[in-house]
Amino acid sequence: MIEILIVAALVLWSAVVVFKKVFPRTLNSAFTALSKHCEKQGWAALAKWLKPAMVSGCGGSCGCAANPDPVQKKPEVQAVKWK
Repeated sequence: MIEILIVAALVLWSAVVVFKKVFPRTLNSAFTALSKHCEKQGWAALAKWLKPAMVSGCGGSCGCAANPDPVQKKPEVQAVKWK
């Protein structure tokens, strides 16, 4: 029985992680709704834990930087010229 619960928890956690990477906006809205529902029930600690973090940057998981500082480019590798 305990093994089934552990496997179910791992599968559920893995599904949430994958869903978060594939559909971040949908997951944020779902967790926000769950958080608001928990607040109405009086479960403040659970509501705080479920509430998604505020997104900085564009928030579209497009790979853009969250901070406005430009990314430093690596120096180009130059060929060695033998004399």
